[in-house]
Amino acid sequence: MRKVAFTIGYLRKAGPYLDALRAVGLEVEPFTPESPPASLIPYSGLVLGGGGDIDPKYYGESNLQAQDPRRERDEMELALFKQARERGMPVLGICRGLQLINVACGGTLAQHIGDAHRGDTHLGGTSKHATHVVNITEGTRLRGIVGTAHFEVVSRHHQAINVVGAGLRISARADDGIVEALEDPGPAFLLGVQWHPEENSRVPEETALFRGFARAAGVKG
Repeated sequence: MRKVAFTIGYLRKAGPYLDALRAVGLEVEPFTPESPPASLIPYSGLVLGGGGDIDPKYYGESNLQAQDPRRERDEMELALFKQARERGMPVLGICRGLQLINVACGGTLAQHIGDAHRGDTHLGGTSKHATHVVNITEGTRLRGIVGTAHFEVVSRHHQAINVVGAGLRISARADDGIVEALEDPGPAFLLGVQWHPEENSRVPEETALFRGFARAAGVKG
């Protein structure tokens, strides 16, 4: 079984991600800013999970509407992403993870886009996520993985990609134009999605997304 590193802000939020990754044959070791990995050498891939906003200082802006930035997490993930890229490791970014990839590649974020992509998180004390359709660009790695042009995803974010980072291409958008996925157009597996596939992992397209990453990390089948 191939082992991948997974980053998250708080371990209590890791469960759905770990379940989805393990379901496609991966061994997963979670890391938080309090216990970062010493190195990525023992791992065959890196997954950047969701969470709070990236400190805007990392993309050259003042904090206008970023919520709950944690610089220790930003610094951990930026360092791990750099190491993963230098080693040619497959990288999958989920929600905040997509944004981290973009910032690491020199891109910027829209600090607040409203709540249409977030849903109501205070409805009766429970979490209600937004759902919407994403449109996958033909000829992209993502299109090849999921095998369809459109499908519905689970979403909860108030920030989005603004300027796309160097070397990345857009591989999906929402109907309102929000960037929903970025990827490396070259041979390296670098893919980030703005939605939460771990919350909908039994949907065929989401299962295919995790399987695509698992294959890039060395899982056969």
